[in-house]
Amino acid sequence: MRIPAPAPPSRPTPPLPSRSPVPAAAGRTAPPGLEHFNTAPAGAAEAVLLACCGSRRWCRRIVAHRPYPDLDALLAAADEASYDLGATDLDEALADESSSGLHPGAPAAAHTALRAAHAAYESSFGHAFVICLDGVRPDEQPDQVLAGIRSRLGNDPDEERVVAADELRRLARARLSHLVANPHEIRDPEHCAAPRSPGPEPRHPAREASR
Repeated sequence: MRIPAPAPPSRPTPPLPSRSPVPAAAGRTAPPGLEHFNTAPAGAAEAVLLACCGSRRWCRRIVAHRPYPDLDALLAAADEASYDLGATDLDEALADESSSGLHPGAPAAAHTALRAAHAAYESSFGHAFVICLDGVRPDEQPDQVLAGIRSRLGNDPDEERVVAADELRRLARARLSHLVANPHEIRDPEHCAAPRSPGPEPRHPAREASR
């Protein structure tokens, strides 16, 4: 009669990992503000996201899918939420934008030309001109804005909504990248909880960085 070998000692079941915080993927460094964003109260996180995109549905969707392991995951979620904006959501986001101006020291003729271009655009489409200038040198931005307005004035309303929606998506990405790279803007109650100004000034630093 064979004596069966003794069973191996049982091992305790390891606890399930916590959802937050999530470690960054191997080889990637998470931005310093990402953990603060992942763990901030939902209302505060949504208030901060409004500085990136004025659609409240966009903000709620991104907050609902926290935590994010790295910036790429956060930006992918932002893109997906942008692509899913309905007509009402897009109207809300566009209404929240304001036309970008020039540095006060710019020549008077440049201010006049830009104001006239913005007025023509807003008269044609009913909302502020939006363009992502992320990566464009500050001294080149006025020319980029003027050229963009003049080019897009030839679009019909449906074409321009498609272009404006994509520019909003790119703006949101740039602003969100700036936001999580600057954790004080997430921790600071002034940025997390205060209502947004209805006018163009003062602007959130994340918006300034993308213009």
